[in-house]
Amino acid sequence: MTPVTDTTLFPAVPDSADAVLDGLDPEQREVATALHGPVCVLAGAGTGKTRAITHRIAYGVRAGIIQPASVLAVTFTNRAAGEMRGRLRQLGAAGVQARTFHSAALRQLQYFWPRAVGGELPRLAERKIQLVAEAAARTRIRLDRNELRDVTGEIEWAKVTQTVPEDYPAAAAKAGREVPRDPAEIAGIYGAYEQLKRDRGCIDFEDVLLLTVGVLQDRPDIADQVRGQYQHFVVDEYQDVSPLQQRLLELWLGGRDSLCVVGDAGQTIYSFTGATPDHLLNFRTRHPNATVVKLIRDYRSTPQVVHLANGLLGQARGRAAEHRLDLVSQREAGPEPVYTEYTDEPAEAEGTARSIRALLDAGVPASEIAVLYRVNAQSEVYEQALADQGVPYQMRGAERFFERPEVREAGVALRGAARAGGNDVLLDDAVDLASQVRAVLAASGWTPEPPTGSGAVRDRWESLAALVRLAEQFATARTAAGAPAPTLADLVAELDERANAQHAPTVEGVTLASLHAAKGLEWDAVFLVGLTEGMMPITYARTDEQIEEERRLLYVGVTRARVHLALSWALSRAPGGRASRRPSRFLSGLRPGSTTAAGRTRGGAGGIERGSAARKRRGPAKCRVCGRTLTDAGEMKLMRCESCPSDLDEALYERLREWRMEEAAALGQPAYCVFTDKTLMAIAEAVPDSESALASISGVGRRKLDRFGAAVLALCAGEDLAPDPAEDGPEEAADQAPEEPAAD
Repeated sequence: MTPVTDTTLFPAVPDSADAVLDGLDPEQREVATALHGPVCVLAGAGTGKTRAITHRIAYGVRAGIIQPASVLAVTFTNRAAGEMRGRLRQLGAAGVQARTFHSAALRQLQYFWPRAVGGELPRLAERKIQLVAEAAARTRIRLDRNELRDVTGEIEWAKVTQTVPEDYPAAAAKAGREVPRDPAEIAGIYGAYEQLKRDRGCIDFEDVLLLTVGVLQDRPDIADQVRGQYQHFVVDEYQDVSPLQQRLLELWLGGRDSLCVVGDAGQTIYSFTGATPDHLLNFRTRHPNATVVKLIRDYRSTPQVVHLANGLLGQARGRAAEHRLDLVSQREAGPEPVYTEYTDEPAEAEGTARSIRALLDAGVPASEIAVLYRVNAQSEVYEQALADQGVPYQMRGAERFFERPEVREAGVALRGAARAGGNDVLLDDAVDLASQVRAVLAASGWTPEPPTGSGAVRDRWESLAALVRLAEQFATARTAAGAPAPTLADLVAELDERANAQHAPTVEGVTLASLHAAKGLEWDAVFLVGLTEGMMPITYARTDEQIEEERRLLYVGVTRARVHLALSWALSRAPGGRASRRPSRFLSGLRPGSTTAAGRTRGGAGGIERGSAARKRRGPAKCRVCGRTLTDAGEMKLMRCESCPSDLDEALYERLREWRMEEAAALGQPAYCVFTDKTLMAIAEAVPDSESALASISGVGRRKLDRFGAAVLALCAGEDLAPDPAEDGPEEAADQAPEEPAAD
């Protein structure tokens, strides 16, 4: 068995070309040693594709066959490009250009623009969506926020498919696009947008590719210079290449065949942006002599997860399905996937949060757990449920780690301390690297314990805490390798390398992300939620091709899990709603007791849990002011519309907040782990006078009722809380301590 990733944070550089090949499985080794001619790597999820292609580049460089500066490796995200650069650096192949398509094109365009066109390259537009809004206004069309986003997406699609404004309506119809407005209106906005950019002297990211293609097509001398620089090309995630990116790649190649592409048609999930797997599937037709290698050994997921993933694609149809890869897990057996049916969405969120709390209690780190959903609008109810359980979380797609203001400030402080050396008074009592970092970052707001509450203050602390953990790991790794004890200067250099590679340390917290945003990531435990018809597949997926892409999207979600995998759905949206929803068709024949279209019933281990058993069935949640049925999670917690007048007891609310602050400090937890602001507001509005009345408030579960109920009811009754026994002397506290409750 071969691990996918290196086992240490800072591995030693291989001492020879042959050493680069150590630890690769036979198929990965075949990729690494195929240095000539066109190469196509069909790599399933978790099979070590990045490992294979980075070792291929490094082997060629270390063997003297490839010059580092002659290699251009392109992928689709800055994170992936950064990871590739970091791995190449660790393998002794520094100097290789690993970039996104846009980054590589922009670099070339900036260099050649004065010569090809004259003057400076027009500036990049910072806010494309704002320009689209202005273009719509010019055409006297009003767009709401969602329409604005969708029209912007249509303009991006048109440009990467090289469609001009006047051809957009016909092209959209031919492609079966679900357009947000009349195609003629979108064409008008598109045309006005292009004119607005010309008026402002700016370009967008799609223009970067279009203009680079134009320069290389029109100026053979410049094309020859680029081709003289780059002789070897590697393209990762080749199934996601757009027609425009493929055209740029062909111009870079200039008829040569020193090309290695890597992809998996079963993970094509971005066709709405213009991506198509056709270039991958047709590779052998275009290059009859290509070396084709299949990577199917899955080092990421357990046999149970892999079995479900294979079964999911086993029911797929279409051309991509004909080229599917049957994965073979290389890991030991793990738990069966868990399928859970809930009565409503809040129940599903609460059940998911309880399961996550159980994993945390069992020792699974929060950073190794993810909740994945189809659309970002589903996140709110899970944010609330996790907060109610006292579980920290982070939203995928937030600002990059090294670009956060507090991380930049910390970098400046660490760099200053490194220059000052022994003259920095902050370091007087610091004996090693970790204590030096803690001392420096203490001046920036780091403390040994996290602050109470959530929001920006907690986010800042989490960032600084991640830097402290990184320093500790860096020192441990250097010591284990027998190297001298690292200095602050060593750490600053490592941080600079990581910033350049976008290789951020892990911030502790459960990840909440859409399935699209989860591509390329992995966790020990994954919760796939909201798996109902209309959401998975999404309601606007109507054609066979669109339905199959939704199946592939779920496949991507399944293959993010290493060990624990939970799949769930709710029969209604709101509590007490009509149970009219059905589980996703993609689970038919896979979840226990279900049948496929062919009528086969799945048996085997596991079963469907009825999550509703843990939650009493209630009638529809209605506003207690106007009587309207509530569907918003925040409104259901308050039991009133946000717009309806509140009868909040402000004095009680303040007392509850003060009590919560003290309770959280005593527990050493953030304030929201006791009760969220919305729950406190709901309590202060309802002013419950009994345990049952308090229990009826959303966010007050059995666990919190037992722990905090007496204190909350006392505050609601206007009573003063008795002092904590722990504040008395040790003997008195021992006399007053209650008996330990019996185990459940």
